[in-house]
Amino acid sequence: MILRMSENTAAAGMTATKPISATKNVLAMLLLAVIWGLSIPITKLGLETVPPLMFTALRFLVAVPLLLILAADQLRLPLKAVPSIIALGVMGITLGNVAQSFGVQGTSASVGTIVSATIPIFIVIFAAIRLGQPVAIRHWAGLLAAFGGIALVAIGSGSGVDDLSRTTVAGVTWMLVSALAIAFYYIWSAELTERYGTLPVAAWNALAGLVAILPLAASEMATSSYELTTQAFWAAIYLGVMVTVAGLLLWLYILRVVPARVAASVQYLQPVFGITTAAFMFGDQLGPLFVAGVVVILLGLALAVSYRRAIPKEVVTHE
Repeated sequence: MILRMSENTAAAGMTATKPISATKNVLAMLLLAVIWGLSIPITKLGLETVPPLMFTALRFLVAVPLLLILAADQLRLPLKAVPSIIALGVMGITLGNVAQSFGVQGTSASVGTIVSATIPIFIVIFAAIRLGQPVAIRHWAGLLAAFGGIALVAIGSGSGVDDLSRTTVAGVTWMLVSALAIAFYYIWSAELTERYGTLPVAAWNALAGLVAILPLAASEMATSSYELTTQAFWAAIYLGVMVTVAGLLLWLYILRVVPARVAASVQYLQPVFGITTAAFMFGDQLGPLFVAGVVVILLGLALAVSYRRAIPKEVVTHE
């Protein structure tokens, strides 16, 4: 079954919402952009001493018990939901996050940021296909403008941030695979949570993803050298608690209250927070292009989230 969500209905709901609710939604989107924006520089810290598959498994060994505890009294689901939830977990958790770990390891911070910035575009495309949400030309223009701003932000981040790792074709490919998998995971999660509830879907698909990745991580541990440092430990905790648990629940809430194009487009602020944090952590200076890129991103977002208010029929006059 494909869910159909009308953008006009969503827009009408937003105009009828009290100002405090609109402010709450904006703050939620900004908070999510900060939480997820920090994920790439923190992932790089974890990958300094722990290989990608093992590090991803550590992240979900932290996240899954928390999700199961939060969903403790809601874990019973109909049998027909099981195949979809398992597939969701394997695709989004295992493929999406493993591909991202390999991609982050094989790309510079700026290149990884640019490729991962395609996620909002893929989200809007999948939302149009799966959720029936229309996207106007001005919205596409805003999304593409914001993507251009991401390129400026990455270029303006300076050589110190850019040289955190060598960029390879394999790294870029892994990042692109991750972007596609994660974008579809977010939209498919919205569909399944609409039917079965947020917490049980999040908990079971995370568990399915963890079970799928454990044998791969064990094989990697047997053939690779690693050191579970305090830095890697805290990086895994941040990614598990904040990015996976808090971030996913916050994202699913946002998808319920605003159109997908709005929720997705605001995520273009993630690289701004990510690169700023990386610059702070690694001592790089941000250049004028970074500032220009932020301005372009904000202008693109303003266009991407805009909508035209329909004129009520009763106020239309005929002369």
